[in-house]
Amino acid sequence: MGIQLHVIPENEPVLLMYLFLSNNVLGLEGEFTKFTIPEAEKELGKLLKENSPDKITMINLSGIQSIDSAGVAFLDEVHQHFGEQSGILLFKGANPEVQALIDTFSTINLDTVVPNRQMGFFEKLGDDAINSYHSLVEALTLASEIFYYSASGLFSHKGQRKGSTIQQGVLLGSQALPIVALLSFIIGFILSLQSGVQLKNFGAGVFLADLLAITMVREMGPLITSIIVAGRSGSAIASEIATMQVTEELDALRMMALHPIRFVVVPKFHAITIVMPILVMFSILVAELGGAGIAVLLLDTSIETFVSRSLEILTIKDIIISFGKSIWFAWVIVIIGSFYGFQVKGGAEGVGKATTAAVVSSIFAVILFDAVFSLLYL
Repeated sequence: MGIQLHVIPENEPVLLMYLFLSNNVLGLEGEFTKFTIPEAEKELGKLLKENSPDKITMINLSGIQSIDSAGVAFLDEVHQHFGEQSGILLFKGANPEVQALIDTFSTINLDTVVPNRQMGFFEKLGDDAINSYHSLVEALTLASEIFYYSASGLFSHKGQRKGSTIQQGVLLGSQALPIVALLSFIIGFILSLQSGVQLKNFGAGVFLADLLAITMVREMGPLITSIIVAGRSGSAIASEIATMQVTEELDALRMMALHPIRFVVVPKFHAITIVMPILVMFSILVAELGGAGIAVLLLDTSIETFVSRSLEILTIKDIIISFGKSIWFAWVIVIIGSFYGFQVKGGAEGVGKATTAAVVSSIFAVILFDAVFSLLYL
């Protein structure tokens, strides 16, 4: 059985197209383009009314002279319709040019995107545990590299900018002095005020100097300074590295044979190791100044008595603990900020998320380590 179609689109030459059915084989001949497909669909519908579609098991494409994306879509539609009816459908005989267009535009062989199944509670718990483990391994690896290159950087400045450590010391240290001084003075003032009122009721106001000195040197000085630095400098470290990661500056450093950790992180590591104990010492002195004001004005304690008792109560062990904690906290801030900076993905949104995560994680880690040190050195 044969069907001859004559399609004459506007401003186009006459196109000839045949559809015929013989021995369960549907034959297509002629040109199958956007101009002929509408009529081909109509004629195919008439052909199927006269013949059972479940008998068609093969489509012969050897007679197709030309085809475009509309023709390929027509073949996909035929394949889907007949495939459901007969269970099996084969294409054969297409010349190389036609077959190339079919392979390019056909959607039959495309993989179907299956939506991810939502994980259950225990699956999500296990997935979070595995991700946390991998993050911990990456963080420890990064920390080991930072310590290695920082130690080697003490003897060789290869791969570092000249004066970068001093520059980072100014950025991370001196520019943080105002906010550290303000908050330390307020904290020392409040601690002295609240403690002094209670001590005065028992006639023990002179012990305010002892209380404030121990509290600020062993606990509050390193803790408050580290939290301030984590919020101010830790965020700056994370955002700088994250921006370099997004803008592919770190890849550019690798192309120039410059290690990103040695070039970017090591100067910050050296600088914060030096300036953090200085900031802590400055914080303690300013807090003592605020406490001295309360001792003199509220408790009628002389400056000489306040200073002498503050110095007498402190030991070398207290100073070592204070500076040791401050250096450890400084290292934690740099490592966490660098870790989130190197892990960033995406654009500006990723930089913001990395910065926020770095600040939150740094403050949490500082408080956690401070609690551990308090238990160890109690």
